[in-house]
Amino acid sequence: MNHGKWDARIRRANQLAAEFPFAAEALKFYERLTRYQKSLYSEIEVACGTANVRRTGGSLRTELDVFLLLPRISAFLSHVEKTAPPPFAQATRALQGEGSGRWQEVLRQFWESDFSRADEAPSGDTLIARLFLQPYAEYLADHSDWILPHGTPNTCPLCGGRPLVGVLRPVGDGGKRFLSCFLCAMEWEYRRIICPSCGEEDVHKLAVYTAKEFSHVRVEACDTCHQYIKSVDLTKDGHAVPVVDELATIPLNLWATEHGYQKLQTNMLGI
Repeated sequence: MNHGKWDARIRRANQLAAEFPFAAEALKFYERLTRYQKSLYSEIEVACGTANVRRTGGSLRTELDVFLLLPRISAFLSHVEKTAPPPFAQATRALQGEGSGRWQEVLRQFWESDFSRADEAPSGDTLIARLFLQPYAEYLADHSDWILPHGTPNTCPLCGGRPLVGVLRPVGDGGKRFLSCFLCAMEWEYRRIICPSCGEEDVHKLAVYTAKEFSHVRVEACDTCHQYIKSVDLTKDGHAVPVVDELATIPLNLWATEHGYQKLQTNMLGI
């Protein structure tokens, strides 16, 4: 079982919830959700096997096993309803009451949507489908021998998803930039001085903002397309878990919004 990444996310969420009280509610929900996603990932792996399948880049979302997933969504909705913040719990409760026909429709709509387009204010159904399908998407990505396309695309080469967070990983004496997919968690290499939204390369149009409370995370914004992404620098904090640290650093989102920037891809809470 590939439990390591789920356990790392859970540990980091607990650590940051204690360190940053302003993000504690979101992180505690994330921790409970991740525990459930971990168990769902394990169920999928037991049902589908641990062998890798040869797939071409971009083909991940041609696969949606509704017969595997649908029997598991009711328990997932019940869990989220009990643990989510009130508005999210209310949306989950409403979907729970609509039955399996509607559940299947919501899953298919999300899975077949255009992930290359920004969703400024995702609906409750969209967020629920995303959280439920993440372990499935990660299972497919983890158990694939990929034939990846050439170049460095600004969307995930496996599923076409937009990057949720940038990652600077230590390589040699410096760092190499990667982007991390919001859905399947695939990381792919990406040039450092370029906007992942519009491709702007003029350093004078690429704004950077940091805060002393979390110096290993920064906002990378573009004055051409007015979008931003947060990046986590693992050369400064090797204990960081990018998807968790992105969620915890809420003040950076506030700074970006106040300065007229729109987030490239919302996180699990639609922020």
